[in-house]
Amino acid sequence: MGAARALAGWRRWRRGRPFWGGLAAVLAGAEICALPLAPLKIMLQQGIAGVPSVLMGLVMVLMGLSAWFAPHYRGLAGVLTVMGAMAALVMSNLGGFLIGTVLGILGGALIFAWQPVDAGPPPDAPGTAVST
Repeated sequence: MGAARALAGWRRWRRGRPFWGGLAAVLAGAEICALPLAPLKIMLQQGIAGVPSVLMGLVMVLMGLSAWFAPHYRGLAGVLTVMGAMAALVMSNLGGFLIGTVLGILGGALIFAWQPVDAGPPPDAPGTAVST
């Protein structure tokens, strides 16, 4: 009984926010962030060029998390995720070999397009018509 209640709570939480868009943004940011984190010899040869990749990846992860935990900022989070993904295409190994860019654009679009569902009045509320 406790597992069913926890699963119902999880579903309610997930449906109350742009979950799938946030997940795509977090995965895109992690992928863009992880690619420049190579062994130390390669990092020393790469130099300062790896810093924008890490920063853009962290911003995308932050926007995905803000979509989960502050869904009322979904417009800003969606736009910044798409902009970060497009900038990563140029500044970060083709946006994480295109995987991070595509996931970031998809996640940002899902975050931006998400709308909260109005539950409406309960079916037995006074003033609601019941069709037979």
